[in-house]
Amino acid sequence: MKKYAICGVSNRALGMFIKPMLTTFSEHKIVSLLDHDEARFEACKKRFPTLAMTPVYFPEEFQKMVEREKPDAVIVAGRDDTHVDYIMKALENNLDVITEKPMVTTAEDARKVMEAEKKSEGSVKVTFNYRYNPYHRKIKEMILDGRLGRITSVDLNWYIDTYHGASYFKRWNRYRDRSGGLSIHKSTHHFDLVNWWLNDVPEEVFAYGSLHYYGEEGEWNPLKESGRFCGTCHVKNRCHYYQRWNNRSESRTVQDDHLQQDMMNGNQAMYTNYRPDACIFDDDIEIEDTYAAAIKYKKGALLSYSINFSLPYEGYRLAINGTKGRIETTEYHEPSRISFQFPKQKIDYFPLFGAKESIEVVETEGGHGGGDPLLLEELFLGRDPLRNYDILAGAEAGAYSIAVGEGVWRSVQEKRPISIESLLKFKEKSRK
Repeated sequence: MKKYAICGVSNRALGMFIKPMLTTFSEHKIVSLLDHDEARFEACKKRFPTLAMTPVYFPEEFQKMVEREKPDAVIVAGRDDTHVDYIMKALENNLDVITEKPMVTTAEDARKVMEAEKKSEGSVKVTFNYRYNPYHRKIKEMILDGRLGRITSVDLNWYIDTYHGASYFKRWNRYRDRSGGLSIHKSTHHFDLVNWWLNDVPEEVFAYGSLHYYGEEGEWNPLKESGRFCGTCHVKNRCHYYQRWNNRSESRTVQDDHLQQDMMNGNQAMYTNYRPDACIFDDDIEIEDTYAAAIKYKKGALLSYSINFSLPYEGYRLAINGTKGRIETTEYHEPSRISFQFPKQKIDYFPLFGAKESIEVVETEGGHGGGDPLLLEELFLGRDPLRNYDILAGAEAGAYSIAVGEGVWRSVQEKRPISIESLLKFKEKSRK
């Protein structure tokens, strides 16, 4: 049995970690909960009565928690900007760390975590669940089998619809000092996938980006008046966003494996000083909703990446080119939110000389395309002995994904290419 402390009692912590640990992985024990908000403790214990007597602590009591409860590891799942403090304190106490992505919100903090890990008996694991998606594992296996040869370029275009995309602008994600911006909070998922597929590290990024749909100047803003909330808004009858996702009958059954709708009881927030329904057209939004970037890798491959957070449907289009062939795949995410017919995802393989091969993949259930359950198995049961390659990510993978994300928004602001090494401030030879 391994003892865990939960640092950050978020909805992600409740659903992704606490629930499975109390059921599927009950041989492990949750010995404490740590958060800044007592209301989160109450919500957690109401949902999981078996934790009724579990000790609770505030962030400033971290050391007291370690000394009293003696956890073997911490699970970090709070707001993004809180991650670095929990990770650093855990490593100082020689504890293992499991952290939600992004590992931290800045490249500087990523470097600090890597340096602290080298001095600690503890280790850091970053929960990049998209690696475990069956399509993404199949692509990794095809690359490892040499079917593409040497990778030359990658085209990745990611689409986020207004149902999911708006969630980032309703909450704390809208502030860069709390989330790192969406090129870090969200896109680290995607940058890590490419880094992992290529088994390579990024060297330089150049990007453009802007705020188009969200914010005060968004053309769908029904009224230039900040400080509104969807639950009490006096112009929601004129808001196309609100009407689309709240009033139309076909929208009442929409789903999303990222979002939880139980953070509000009517117009009353469950948590202290936290509402997940702030107006997406507020004037204090300080992050971008659209990016296009070019990333150069050490071994020579080039990544062309784009993401948009205000599209009619959700999913992605991917192409990977190599000296021996090309892979293409397109995903349409969450059928309940798509108002047109679309094809089932498959992987098309084009050898450099020969006929196209279409590959269907056995899908698995669970969040993030079936990735969450497999990730949890690896975290709590150990590596699959039948798999001959690594998936579970560590601090270094977390750091490189963050550095690319920071490089993107810095390039947007500074209008110049950004060196990844300059952000992480360590030489390639120092890599483990």
